[in-house]
Amino acid sequence: MTVLLLDPRWPTMIPLEAIGCLPTPVDFAVDVPVSVRWKLIDVIDGVDDGVGTLVTFDESDASTGRKVFRAPSLSDPIGEARQIMARARSIGEWEAAQTHRSLLPFLQEETQEFAEAIDRGESAEVVRKELGDLLLQILFHAEIAEDFDFDDVAQSFVDKMHSRAPYLFDGTSEVVDTFTQEKLWAKGKRAEGVVSEHE
Repeated sequence: MTVLLLDPRWPTMIPLEAIGCLPTPVDFAVDVPVSVRWKLIDVIDGVDDGVGTLVTFDESDASTGRKVFRAPSLSDPIGEARQIMARARSIGEWEAAQTHRSLLPFLQEETQEFAEAIDRGESAEVVRKELGDLLLQILFHAEIAEDFDFDDVAQSFVDKMHSRAPYLFDGTSEVVDTFTQEKLWAKGKRAEGVVSEHE
């Protein structure tokens, strides 16, 4: 049996050498999410060897396979953070019950704590921790949203910078002066139809 050993932190990350080489039929361990199964079915295009492939997160299953494909090992803190938040929402009763509105007090509290850490001149370690708390809130709101996810949130940032700071994308290498930055930022806002001075 061939074994495709997934990393639970990045369950959709499939080694390139496995694509088109996984023999059918394909069997999935019980803890492999349905969404991952669907994605894998799209890329599995192997032949039926009568034995097939087991897709699993369990390292011990690798010993049963005559050939093992391992997901790449990457240091991806953002990816891991997203997986942790998704898991928290799926198995945590409190997390599953939260809404954008119910989370607002926590977002306001964490924002205030970050501002206070800056005002007090706290160490880089403290500031980093407070930013991590803010990131938790952003991940939480993105996870509970029905019409967008964290990738969409990140894309909104990229789109905004394309509009308001085009020099970041046009090959400019010299320092851009503040006057030009402010002018381009205002121009981008006008093009987007933004009226609030805070956006």
